[in-house]
Amino acid sequence: MTTKPKLCYFRGRGRMESIRWLLAAAGVEFEEEFIETREQYEKLQKEGLLLFGQVPMVEIDGMVLTQTRAILSYLAAKYDSYGKDLKETVRINMYADGTLDLMMMIALAAFKPPEEKEENLTLIVKKAKTRYFPVFEKILNDRGEDFLVGNKFSWADIQLLEVILMVEELDASVLADFPLLKAFEARISNIPTIRKFLQPGSPRKLEAAPR
Repeated sequence: MTTKPKLCYFRGRGRMESIRWLLAAAGVEFEEEFIETREQYEKLQKEGLLLFGQVPMVEIDGMVLTQTRAILSYLAAKYDSYGKDLKETVRINMYADGTLDLMMMIALAAFKPPEEKEENLTLIVKKAKTRYFPVFEKILNDRGEDFLVGNKFSWADIQLLEVILMVEELDASVLADFPLLKAFEARISNIPTIRKFLQPGSPRKLEAAPR
């Protein structure tokens, strides 16, 4: 019997959410242990499980993995979402890193003082519409394919959908000027494993994790 991956993080989105998305897209069931007390966190540190004293942490394939980017890269490769060669892989990395930049802006905004938060979120939506989404609209237009890389579903597609949904929580009309991204959102959301993850009651988190 195969052991399910075990995810250890705070109860919320944070840096773990993209990991949940990637596993869910691959159709992989996983378990979660939520850190809710300082004692839990200190216990992980004392046991030497947190390489750099940080979560997320994932137990998989007999390994204890930390550092978000390393975990995501491993899962993408393991579940055949990382391109067929180095040229495709580097493009997936570029696109995923771009979406991660935007995700972190949104995640960090949740911890801004109230008087700064609204202005910060407005700026994030503006950056999404002027810096990030035009890039992906152009990629879809230039390639004329359903997916971002190699006309095959990849980690880059998963993260682009994730960040689109995050920005739509701030501005539901954000894709009004991006018809190809709007079609992409509908197409990727309809992939069976993704559709399941988007349903109520799934492991998807709807709120930010504490820092």
